[in-house]
Amino acid sequence: MQPRNMSMSGVVDLAAVKAAGEAKAKAEQARAEAARHGGPAAVPPSALVIDVDEAGFERDVLQRSAEVPVVLDFWAEWCEPCKQLGPLLERLAVEYDGRFLLAKIDVDANQMLMQQFGIQGIPAVFAVVAGQALPLFQGAVPEGQIRETLDQLIQIGEERFGLTGLTVDAGAEGAGPAAHQAAGPYDALLEAAASALDAGDLAGAVQAYKNVLADDPEHPEAKLGLAQAELLGRVQGMDPQAVRKNAADNPADVAAQIAAADLDLVGGHVQDAFGRLVETVRRTFGDDRDAARLRLLELFEVIGPEDPRVIAARQALARVLF
Repeated sequence: MQPRNMSMSGVVDLAAVKAAGEAKAKAEQARAEAARHGGPAAVPPSALVIDVDEAGFERDVLQRSAEVPVVLDFWAEWCEPCKQLGPLLERLAVEYDGRFLLAKIDVDANQMLMQQFGIQGIPAVFAVVAGQALPLFQGAVPEGQIRETLDQLIQIGEERFGLTGLTVDAGAEGAGPAAHQAAGPYDALLEAAASALDAGDLAGAVQAYKNVLADDPEHPEAKLGLAQAELLGRVQGMDPQAVRKNAADNPADVAAQIAAADLDLVGGHVQDAFGRLVETVRRTFGDDRDAARLRLLELFEVIGPEDPRVIAARQALARVLF
């Protein structure tokens, strides 16, 4: 893909007098609130690069953009240019020392955000400043050009909205992981979940895993366990023969294909399950397509992101979506 620059002049359109005034007022209100609580806390350099999904977008991007420009990196595992641009942006985020926050968005897992931003290809880089979105560039762009764009962005954030960025404390770097670990351990909850699964108490297992994830949303064992327990709960009570016949007789019935895919996975037919849902995504639109895509992403969680079958299915999904 050839780089396609996006004009920074879009800032002027997005920051029309009324919109700019409202956004600046919100930014000032957020800073005043932080000041009443002793001022913004310093963050370690590792906190300057975050992963963002649809559920956390308002909190992690829109709200944070009232204190610092947030740069959005839309990427995917299968995207070769993304593998060059991503590390460069991460390095610059640390080098710029809190003057912008880098939010990485996996388009395979966050299709709604991709649609909302009107992205036609990746890598694509946007920014959100005081709640207002603007395009920066698309494709593999030279580092010098990226620096110029970031400098413009930071200047606009300071001059139009008074955004001074984040306070970075390099000495706090070592405290980050320790503080994260302090939320655990979760041995008792994970044991309770495993015992509930053994006893056939799927609802109990689901709740135990959710209790872990409430404290640690990225806990790998709890995410995997929850996905598996929810899958078992969905197929419990199904008549496999009837479900498969319904799917065969009604290829356009998305719910029937989703149910059959669940059965495929439980039965160990992983590639059949993935292939069925990729094909369903290919021939559907709107809500039906979203339903099939989201179920496929849930099934990826059951198998694990590093499994070659998941990687292949993600690539197949990308091809039918783009």
